[in-house]
Amino acid sequence: MYNLLRNKTNGIKKLGLAMLMFISAISSNAQEVELNLPNHDDKRYYLGIGLMYNNARFLLEQHPSFLGQDSILSINPLNTGGIGLAGIHTLRINRRFEIRAIFPQLLFSYKNLTYNLKSPNKSMDEDTFMTKQVESILIGLPIHIKFRSDRIGNFRVYMFGGAKIEYDLASNSSARRAENLVKLKSYDFGVEAGIGFNFYFPVFILSPELKISNGIINTHSRDANLKFSNTIDRLSSRMIIFSLIFEG
Repeated sequence: MYNLLRNKTNGIKKLGLAMLMFISAISSNAQEVELNLPNHDDKRYYLGIGLMYNNARFLLEQHPSFLGQDSILSINPLNTGGIGLAGIHTLRINRRFEIRAIFPQLLFSYKNLTYNLKSPNKSMDEDTFMTKQVESILIGLPIHIKFRSDRIGNFRVYMFGGAKIEYDLASNSSARRAENLVKLKSYDFGVEAGIGFNFYFPVFILSPELKISNGIINTHSRDANLKFSNTIDRLSSRMIIFSLIFEG
Protein backbone atom coordinates (compact mmCIF):
# COMPACT_ATOMS: atom_id res chain seq x y z
CA MET A 1 0.00 0.00 0.00
CA TYR A 2 2.87 2.35 0.83
CA ASN A 3 4.49 1.67 -2.53
CA LEU A 4 1.20 2.34 -4.33
CA LEU A 5 0.73 5.68 -2.55
CA ARG A 6 4.33 6.66 -3.23
CA ASN A 7 4.00 5.82 -6.91
CA LYS A 8 0.74 7.78 -7.13
CA THR A 9 2.33 10.79 -5.43
CA ASN A 10 5.31 10.65 -7.76
CA GLY A 11 2.96 10.48 -10.75
CA ILE A 12 1.09 13.58 -9.58
CA LYS A 13 4.37 15.44 -9.08
CA LYS A 14 5.53 14.48 -12.58
CA LEU A 15 2.23 15.60 -14.10
CA GLY A 16 2.42 18.93 -12.26
CA LEU A 17 6.01 19.43 -13.40
CA ALA A 18 5.05 18.66 -17.01
CA MET A 19 2.20 21.21 -16.86
CA LEU A 20 4.54 23.88 -15.46
CA MET A 21 7.03 23.18 -18.24
CA PHE A 22 4.26 23.41 -20.85
CA ILE A 23 3.00 26.75 -19.50
CA SER A 24 6.55 28.08 -19.32
CA ALA A 25 7.14 27.03 -22.94
CA ILE A 26 3.99 28.86 -24.08
CA SER A 27 4.98 31.98 -22.16
CA SER A 28 8.51 31.99 -23.57
CA ASN A 29 7.22 31.44 -27.12
CA ALA A 30 4.72 34.28 -26.65
CA GLN A 31 7.60 36.56 -25.67
CA GLU A 32 9.75 35.52 -28.64
CA VAL A 33 7.12 35.51 -31.42
CA GLU A 34 6.57 38.67 -33.45
CA LEU A 35 3.17 40.16 -32.67
CA ASN A 36 0.80 40.67 -35.57
CA LEU A 37 -1.55 43.69 -35.43
CA PRO A 38 -0.02 44.87 -32.11
CA ASN A 39 -2.26 47.94 -31.92
CA HIS A 40 -5.53 46.19 -32.67
CA ASP A 41 -6.53 45.98 -29.00
CA ASP A 42 -6.45 49.78 -28.85
CA LYS A 43 -9.26 50.05 -31.41
CA ARG A 44 -12.55 51.25 -29.96
CA TYR A 45 -14.63 49.85 -32.83
CA TYR A 46 -13.91 47.42 -35.65
CA LEU A 47 -15.72 45.48 -38.37
CA GLY A 48 -15.75 41.92 -39.63
CA ILE A 49 -17.52 39.42 -41.85
CA GLY A 50 -18.65 35.91 -40.96
CA LEU A 51 -19.15 32.78 -43.08
CA MET A 52 -21.53 30.35 -41.34
CA TYR A 53 -22.66 26.75 -41.40
CA ASN A 54 -25.70 25.85 -39.31
CA ASN A 55 -27.23 22.57 -38.19
CA ALA A 56 -30.86 23.14 -37.19
CA ARG A 57 -33.87 21.26 -35.88
CA PHE A 58 -37.17 21.83 -34.09
CA LEU A 59 -37.96 21.19 -30.45
CA LEU A 60 -41.48 19.78 -30.83
CA GLU A 61 -44.37 19.55 -28.39
CA GLN A 62 -47.46 17.62 -29.44
CA HIS A 63 -50.94 19.08 -29.18
CA PRO A 64 -53.42 17.33 -26.81
CA SER A 65 -55.47 16.39 -29.90
CA PHE A 66 -52.60 14.11 -31.01
CA LEU A 67 -53.76 11.41 -28.58
CA GLY A 68 -57.33 11.58 -29.90
CA GLN A 69 -56.53 10.87 -33.57
CA ASP A 70 -55.17 7.81 -35.36
CA SER A 71 -54.02 9.09 -38.75
CA ILE A 72 -50.51 10.19 -37.62
CA LEU A 73 -48.62 7.74 -35.45
CA SER A 74 -45.51 9.84 -34.74
CA ILE A 75 -43.71 13.08 -35.63
CA ASN A 76 -39.92 13.31 -35.41
CA PRO A 77 -37.70 16.41 -35.96
CA LEU A 78 -34.58 15.95 -38.09
CA ASN A 79 -31.21 17.72 -38.01
CA THR A 80 -30.55 19.54 -41.30
CA GLY A 81 -27.69 21.74 -42.50
CA GLY A 82 -27.69 25.26 -43.93
CA ILE A 83 -25.38 28.20 -44.65
CA GLY A 84 -25.23 31.90 -43.83
CA LEU A 85 -23.41 35.21 -44.07
CA ALA A 86 -23.10 38.01 -41.52
CA GLY A 87 -21.62 41.44 -40.86
CA ILE A 88 -19.85 41.84 -37.49
CA HIS A 89 -19.74 45.10 -35.51
CA THR A 90 -17.67 45.12 -32.31
CA LEU A 91 -17.37 47.86 -29.68
CA ARG A 92 -14.64 47.51 -27.04
CA ILE A 93 -15.70 48.34 -23.47
CA ASN A 94 -12.43 47.55 -21.71
CA ARG A 95 -9.57 45.05 -21.81
CA ARG A 96 -11.85 42.11 -21.01
CA PHE A 97 -15.28 42.93 -22.39
CA GLU A 98 -16.74 43.84 -25.77
CA ILE A 99 -20.24 44.33 -27.15
CA ARG A 100 -20.87 42.71 -30.53
CA ALA A 101 -23.81 43.21 -32.90
CA ILE A 102 -24.21 40.85 -35.86
CA PHE A 103 -26.09 42.67 -38.60
CA PRO A 104 -27.13 41.88 -41.14
CA GLN A 105 -27.18 38.14 -40.45
CA LEU A 106 -28.66 36.06 -43.26
CA LEU A 107 -29.22 32.35 -42.60
CA PHE A 108 -30.62 29.72 -44.94
CA SER A 109 -31.98 27.10 -42.57
CA TYR A 110 -33.92 23.84 -42.99
CA LYS A 111 -35.75 22.17 -40.12
CA ASN A 112 -37.47 19.00 -41.33
CA LEU A 113 -40.21 16.87 -39.76
CA THR A 114 -40.79 13.17 -40.46
CA TYR A 115 -44.36 11.85 -40.15
CA ASN A 116 -45.34 8.21 -39.69
CA LEU A 117 -48.83 7.82 -41.21
CA LYS A 118 -51.14 4.96 -40.34
CA SER A 119 -53.25 5.12 -43.51
CA PRO A 120 -51.51 7.12 -46.30
CA ASN A 121 -53.77 8.79 -48.85
CA LYS A 122 -52.41 7.49 -52.16
CA SER A 123 -54.48 9.99 -54.14
CA MET A 124 -52.43 12.78 -52.50
CA ASP A 125 -49.09 10.97 -53.03
CA GLU A 126 -48.72 10.14 -49.36
CA ASP A 127 -46.40 7.40 -48.09
CA THR A 128 -46.15 5.65 -44.74
CA PHE A 129 -43.16 7.85 -43.88
CA MET A 130 -43.23 11.42 -45.14
CA THR A 131 -40.71 14.23 -44.61
CA LYS A 132 -41.92 17.81 -44.60
CA GLN A 133 -39.12 20.24 -45.37
CA VAL A 134 -39.60 23.50 -43.50
CA GLU A 135 -37.38 26.12 -45.12
CA SER A 136 -36.48 29.40 -43.43
CA ILE A 137 -34.62 32.44 -44.77
CA LEU A 138 -33.75 34.30 -41.59
CA ILE A 139 -32.72 37.94 -41.28
CA GLY A 140 -31.38 38.27 -37.74
CA LEU A 141 -29.88 40.68 -35.22
CA PRO A 142 -27.93 38.88 -32.47
CA ILE A 143 -26.30 41.04 -29.77
CA HIS A 144 -23.58 39.51 -27.59
CA ILE A 145 -21.34 40.42 -24.68
CA LYS A 146 -17.85 38.96 -25.18
CA PHE A 147 -15.38 38.05 -22.45
CA ARG A 148 -11.79 37.86 -23.71
CA SER A 149 -8.75 36.13 -22.27
CA ASP A 150 -5.26 37.62 -22.27
CA ARG A 151 -3.55 37.57 -25.63
CA ILE A 152 -0.85 34.87 -25.82
CA GLY A 153 1.34 35.86 -28.73
CA ASN A 154 -0.95 35.79 -31.76
CA PHE A 155 -3.69 33.76 -30.06
CA ARG A 156 -6.65 34.54 -27.80
CA VAL A 157 -9.76 32.73 -26.48
CA TYR A 158 -13.13 34.37 -25.91
CA MET A 159 -16.59 33.41 -24.69
CA PHE A 160 -19.88 35.20 -25.32
CA GLY A 161 -23.59 35.18 -24.61
CA GLY A 162 -26.59 37.24 -25.63
CA ALA A 163 -29.96 37.38 -27.37
CA LYS A 164 -31.30 37.48 -30.92
CA ILE A 165 -34.33 38.54 -32.93
CA GLU A 166 -35.07 36.99 -36.33
CA TYR A 167 -37.51 37.58 -39.16
CA ASP A 168 -38.33 34.69 -41.49
CA LEU A 169 -38.62 35.83 -45.12
CA ALA A 170 -39.99 32.39 -46.06
CA SER A 171 -42.76 32.40 -43.45
CA ASN A 172 -45.94 30.76 -44.76
CA SER A 173 -48.29 31.58 -41.87
CA SER A 174 -50.65 33.45 -44.22
CA ALA A 175 -50.67 30.82 -46.97
CA ARG A 176 -54.16 29.81 -48.10
CA ARG A 177 -53.50 26.63 -50.07
CA ALA A 178 -51.67 24.94 -47.23
CA GLU A 179 -53.15 21.44 -46.97
CA ASN A 180 -49.67 19.84 -46.85
CA LEU A 181 -47.79 22.63 -45.07
CA VAL A 182 -46.53 23.22 -41.54
CA LYS A 183 -47.02 26.95 -41.00
CA LEU A 184 -44.49 29.12 -39.18
CA LYS A 185 -44.76 32.61 -37.72
CA SER A 186 -42.59 35.39 -39.07
CA TYR A 187 -40.70 36.37 -35.90
CA ASP A 188 -38.52 34.45 -33.49
CA PHE A 189 -36.66 35.48 -30.32
CA GLY A 190 -33.90 33.49 -28.67
CA VAL A 191 -30.73 33.26 -26.62
CA GLU A 192 -27.20 32.41 -27.77
CA ALA A 193 -23.89 31.39 -26.22
CA GLY A 194 -20.59 30.13 -27.53
CA ILE A 195 -16.81 30.14 -27.64
CA GLY A 196 -14.28 31.37 -30.19
CA PHE A 197 -10.55 31.64 -30.87
CA ASN A 198 -8.69 34.63 -32.31
CA PHE A 199 -5.69 33.92 -34.55
CA TYR A 200 -3.80 37.12 -35.39
CA PHE A 201 -2.29 37.34 -38.87
CA PRO A 202 -0.33 40.28 -40.33
CA VAL A 203 -3.36 41.94 -41.98
CA PHE A 204 -6.46 40.32 -40.40
CA ILE A 205 -7.79 38.22 -37.51
CA LEU A 206 -9.29 34.78 -38.21
CA SER A 207 -11.76 33.59 -35.57
CA PRO A 208 -13.26 30.08 -35.71
CA GLU A 209 -16.37 30.18 -33.53
CA LEU A 210 -18.97 27.71 -32.29
CA LYS A 211 -22.29 28.83 -30.80
CA ILE A 212 -25.63 27.41 -29.69
CA SER A 213 -28.72 29.42 -30.68
CA ASN A 214 -32.09 28.49 -29.15
CA GLY A 215 -35.47 30.06 -29.84
CA ILE A 216 -37.60 30.73 -26.75
CA ILE A 217 -41.00 31.35 -28.32
CA ASN A 218 -43.46 29.16 -30.20
CA THR A 219 -42.97 29.74 -33.93
CA HIS A 220 -45.70 27.30 -35.00
CA SER A 221 -48.81 28.88 -36.55
CA ARG A 222 -51.26 26.07 -35.77
CA ASP A 223 -54.24 25.44 -38.03
CA ALA A 224 -56.77 22.93 -36.70
CA ASN A 225 -57.94 22.15 -40.24
CA LEU A 226 -54.55 21.00 -41.50
CA LYS A 227 -53.55 17.35 -41.16
CA PHE A 228 -49.82 17.98 -40.73
CA SER A 229 -50.26 20.97 -38.42
CA ASN A 230 -53.15 20.27 -36.05
CA THR A 231 -51.29 17.56 -34.08
CA ILE A 232 -48.43 19.98 -33.25
CA ASP A 233 -48.75 22.46 -30.41
CA ARG A 234 -45.33 24.10 -30.18
CA LEU A 235 -42.24 24.36 -32.39
CA SER A 236 -39.08 26.05 -31.10
CA SER A 237 -35.88 26.43 -33.09
CA ARG A 238 -32.63 24.78 -32.04
CA MET A 239 -29.44 25.57 -33.94
CA ILE A 240 -25.69 24.98 -33.71
CA ILE A 241 -23.66 27.43 -35.80
CA PHE A 242 -20.00 27.17 -36.81
CA SER A 243 -18.51 30.41 -38.13
CA LEU A 244 -15.29 31.61 -39.68
CA ILE A 245 -15.00 35.32 -38.85
CA PHE A 246 -12.54 37.67 -40.56
CA GLU A 247 -11.85 40.96 -38.74
CA GLY A 248 -9.43 43.80 -39.21
